[in-house]
Amino acid sequence: MLLQAQSLATHLSPFSPLSRPLSINRFAPRNSSILFQTKTSFGAVKYTAVTEERTQVEVSSAKPLPAEVSRTIVELSSKGTLSTLAQEGWPLGLGVRFAVDHNGTPVLRLNGSDGQFPADLRSSLHVQLDQCGLRTPQCTIQGCIAKPEDRMSLLRLSSAWTKRFGDEIEEDLLYYIAVDRVLQIDDFKEDGGVWISSSEYKSANPDPLRDSAERIVNEINANHIEDVHRFCNVYVDLDFLVSEAKMIWVDRLGFDVHIYSSEGGVFEVRIPFPREVIDEKGAKSSFNGMSQLAWEVEKHLNVADFKKVNRFKQIS
Repeated sequence: MLLQAQSLATHLSPFSPLSRPLSINRFAPRNSSILFQTKTSFGAVKYTAVTEERTQVEVSSAKPLPAEVSRTIVELSSKGTLSTLAQEGWPLGLGVRFAVDHNGTPVLRLNGSDGQFPADLRSSLHVQLDQCGLRTPQCTIQGCIAKPEDRMSLLRLSSAWTKRFGDEIEEDLLYYIAVDRVLQIDDFKEDGGVWISSSEYKSANPDPLRDSAERIVNEINANHIEDVHRFCNVYVDLDFLVSEAKMIWVDRLGFDVHIYSSEGGVFEVRIPFPREVIDEKGAKSSFNGMSQLAWEVEKHLNVADFKKVNRFKQIS
């Protein structure tokens, strides 16, 4: 009976939670039921509830580090703005295609004999990522334009270009940016940003859900938006009525949601997963478990044995 009313757990293969204005608290139901589907000999679907221990997750640590966000942005992008100083000393910004190697080093195709080639090799590459048209995280990589120093470096960078664009790059046109530091900004509306050192940037890993994040978000918003709305009411400590809710991004630690209040305000909230996930299947499994628990709490069939998320920020 419970399963028929829970929309997400029976229609979406294994998925997870949300957030509010920014204080450290914990989101972690101690136990919850995960539902597994199996077929009987007659072809009917049988559901088995398995109790799963939940690991507490600090909200303050349930978001990827700025260096990880920057690595994810450049991994998902192939175009950016290269800013340099031109021959006359004026700043010049040009749209460029770029690839990145396993360290996040940007690889560029530039013509050294072109009159637009920078006189000063110090440069910056600005890259941004659109997330559901609602948020645009961005990073700006500062460093010097350089040529590969040896054959191994040339092959590594050339391979990165071919992997991203499917064609080979002429050796004479291949350049890279030796990363000095990176500025990461969460959105256009954000003030300031976070500076990341070269070592932090290179040692960080891009998010494992990056290639499926947009697909997951679109699927949830298109088919299971009532579950997102329920998450806001169950997992987030709100002091206003929710008129609309929309997921904007998901990563290995949780997902972000925009909540629209009945009074017209828009808030961004982050809900952490009960535990870190490593792939799309794990994300969907977590999401399904949280969806089932939220439905049970809403219907008073289960007790909310967890602290609600109480950190979010108003964005309009």
